[in-house]
Amino acid sequence: MSEAGEFVDYTLQRESSWEKAYGIQERAGKGLKVYGASVGAVRGTIRDTLNRYRNLGHDDITALSTELWAEPVFERRLAAVVLLQTEVGLLTHTDLTRLEGFIRQSDTDALAVPLANDVVRPLLDRLEGQARDKAIKVLQRWRDDPDPRLQRAAGLVAGD
Repeated sequence: MSEAGEFVDYTLQRESSWEKAYGIQERAGKGLKVYGASVGAVRGTIRDTLNRYRNLGHDDITALSTELWAEPVFERRLAAVVLLQTEVGLLTHTDLTRLEGFIRQSDTDALAVPLANDVVRPLLDRLEGQARDKAIKVLQRWRDDPDPRLQRAAGLVAGD
């Protein structure tokens, strides 16, 4: 794991409590483990990570989000979402493949909906020309996909 990934994981575990874990488990669903860190702790951890590792570019951000997502832990995956929300300006249309995988694996709307609303939609809104055309084709493919989370994400981005 990268130094930044270790920092995020360690901090989230340090910010956890069993009381919070019980409440979070209700939202996270059965497919994800939970640490018990609050949403505020997750946001603060990402803010601190970006302050600590100031020179993270596109490839670093996408790699870190993938690293955080790799473990089926709700707070780690939420941290990946917050990281992508914060750095959405660095993302390109080619990142839709990664985002599609995250949405497919989300196990809960608590992760899929913010990915659609706060990452995919702003990404699409700023794309132009051929990049936008390609992104729209990807979203059309999502609409026709049998995965209901992917269909919903496409609908949310389109404003349905």
